[in-house]
Amino acid sequence: MTGDIPGISLWDHSAEEPESGTSMRGDVVTDVAIVGGGYTGLATALYCAEQGMEAHVLESERIGFGGSGRNVGLVNAGVWYPPDKVRKLLGDTYGPRFIERFGNAPGQVFDLIEKHQMRCEVTRTGTIHAAHAPGGMRGLRARYDAWQRLGAPVELLSRDAVAERTGTRAFHGGLLDHRAGTVNPMGYVRGLARAAQGAGAEVHTGVRATALRRDGEAWLVETDRGTVRARHVVLATNAYTDTLWPGLRDIFTPIEFFQLATPPLGAEMAHVLPERQGVWDTGAIMTSLRRDVRGRIVLGSMGPVVGKAGRGLSRRWAAKRLERLFPELGAVAFEEAWHGQIAMTPDHLPRIIRLAPGVLTPIGYNGRGITTGTVFGQCMAELIAGGDPAGLPVQMSDLKRVPFKAMKTGAMRAGFVAHQLWKSF
Repeated sequence: MTGDIPGISLWDHSAEEPESGTSMRGDVVTDVAIVGGGYTGLATALYCAEQGMEAHVLESERIGFGGSGRNVGLVNAGVWYPPDKVRKLLGDTYGPRFIERFGNAPGQVFDLIEKHQMRCEVTRTGTIHAAHAPGGMRGLRARYDAWQRLGAPVELLSRDAVAERTGTRAFHGGLLDHRAGTVNPMGYVRGLARAAQGAGAEVHTGVRATALRRDGEAWLVETDRGTVRARHVVLATNAYTDTLWPGLRDIFTPIEFFQLATPPLGAEMAHVLPERQGVWDTGAIMTSLRRDVRGRIVLGSMGPVVGKAGRGLSRRWAAKRLERLFPELGAVAFEEAWHGQIAMTPDHLPRIIRLAPGVLTPIGYNGRGITTGTVFGQCMAELIAGGDPAGLPVQMSDLKRVPFKAMKTGAMRAGFVAHQLWKSF
């Protein structure tokens, strides 16, 4: 049962892409040092290497150990907010640019998968934002109208249409985004590692960055395996940011997202998500739903895993949720349980911060790691190559701490656990 081992998820052992990474021995001199071996760090390394720059990735554990390998695997366009809200928050210059780039982000991910033949169970059948209650359809209609005005290939689904796509009548309608799809998230991050190494980047695993300081015209990253001297440093740690740069982990609120997976269910669940769209609902504490290529149902929500996969509060929550969604399946076991961390910003929008000359960090992905990490990895390479920051999809941000972070984190965690308890009866 993998859910009992820290950092292990279903995707670790179901991904067809093999693990990769090399040990770092001795001191290194390079153009770009990248701390973090997830979507952002590896996409940065890939795009930098393709432009002829030397790049070294430093991952303290193994590729995809953090949020990347524990992801739900939905390759969604945009962010939490509908495009009109994004434009209001970012203004008339950055708003339309952000909407366009993140609207096209699934295509960028799928192009990389195709180009490098990544084995990650990719589907391109869309994702469904499902109305958990009648009121949820009002917000989905507004999103539909906004994306339609921009010419996006989205489809508003009736309750009957959602039932046909999902196999359950528990939803009151939905919004199908044809730009989107699903992947095995560990397969994708390992595929990025293979592509980056193929382009000439070095990917080191089991090496922890312990200090970062200026060294003349360059930066020196001290690690437990030697030093890395680089002209540019990218901190690509997102929700798993530690104390390497003082105050950085205080600019977001970390929340957990847990998932449980059934064993492969075979023909008895062929009617469940027959085209394998990923689903997430409009609930304030959202639920995610998908199935993998081997016929497992994967169900998730906000909060930590409480108890083990086969027993405990989270298992009871998942059993009740599946019973409501698919009562015809009867009692279903769960063989996997895991959770990962999400970096939530106060406005639910991601950041790019220049911490010092030559030091960049993209951070605060708010649960959209696959597309945001890929897009921001390309942005890092563009900036390092001398690109104009004015061309970014977001304006460069300052290091601004979240007030009362510890209190907010504790309150949200308690609320998510209480929600599991409430929904498990």
